[in-house]
Amino acid sequence: MTKLPDEDLDFEGTKTRMEVAYGAGDGDEDAKAIVAKSEAHVGTLFEQSYRPWDGELGPRWTRNYAIFRHHVYGLFRGTGHRHYHPMVRLSIFVILLYSLLPVLMLFLASLSGDGFLNDTFSRLWGINRYNLWGQVLGYFPKNLCCWPMLTALVVGGMISDDRKFGTSAIYFSRPVTRTDYTVMKYISVAVVLGFVIVLSYFVYYTSAIVFNGEGWAYLVDTLPMFLGGLIAGILVVITYTSIGLALSSISQSRFFAAIAFLGVIYGTKLLALLVDSQFDTSILYVLSPYDSLAHIGQWLLGIAPNYDHPLAFSIVSMLLYNVASVALLTFRVGSLEVTRE
Repeated sequence: MTKLPDEDLDFEGTKTRMEVAYGAGDGDEDAKAIVAKSEAHVGTLFEQSYRPWDGELGPRWTRNYAIFRHHVYGLFRGTGHRHYHPMVRLSIFVILLYSLLPVLMLFLASLSGDGFLNDTFSRLWGINRYNLWGQVLGYFPKNLCCWPMLTALVVGGMISDDRKFGTSAIYFSRPVTRTDYTVMKYISVAVVLGFVIVLSYFVYYTSAIVFNGEGWAYLVDTLPMFLGGLIAGILVVITYTSIGLALSSISQSRFFAAIAFLGVIYGTKLLALLVDSQFDTSILYVLSPYDSLAHIGQWLLGIAPNYDHPLAFSIVSMLLYNVASVALLTFRVGSLEVTRE
């Protein structure tokens, strides 16, 4: 071991470095603490009192709108709103563009004039019962790729982030009730889904009429079909929102909520499809949210159903999915505390 120089071994008549750090006793008796008040002496305890705010609260709709704005505006603006990853925003934008693809096809058909191309495009993409149904309930690619993925991207973290990071304390420490919290979360998700699903359906219908130069008679003839498809699209938004938020409320992981939703949609569909192919029965399709909605949509648009079981079974299945999901969502939101979990 190397011996230290003698000048470093000065043990007598010196102060240790610990003493120097905390005060050598020379003049430290008059030291001042660096606190809010410069004249405070060391060891002074300050009394901190809280006074309730006696100002006027904003109306209830303002507080609720703040929740809605936080989640919906985050898709367009990042500052001061919910943070959506750029890839999530890009994915939602791509899904929106793909849902508007029939509009582009109709536009190209209108440019081609009367001819084979126009007839072909109009037959493939024009307004009829099957195309209106497929715009919101077509299994491929709408309900295989687009709508479940869109819902998973939106509901992931909608409530699970509040449970994980304790931001529920921010909501419930303000004059925000659990009912308002639940309703505004529900509306936020439904508006985003409706913006893509319902708005694209409306744009498709109006564009087909404008590009083909159809008159009022054509509008009156196709309006009942349009309304049937519109109701079907709204049912898709409501059902997917209910299931997605219920799954988001039972975990602290946005990844779990997204994967669980995709598992419910794809898993029930695959199970019913396997049973149908093996035993030639469609009764298990009542377990699939998509197939229940598709069965109802076919009835609304007057399309021959692809299912053997009665329509009432699909209606009851859809109602049970929504009621059970909303009940689970309400229960889980009721378990959120003002303090961080």
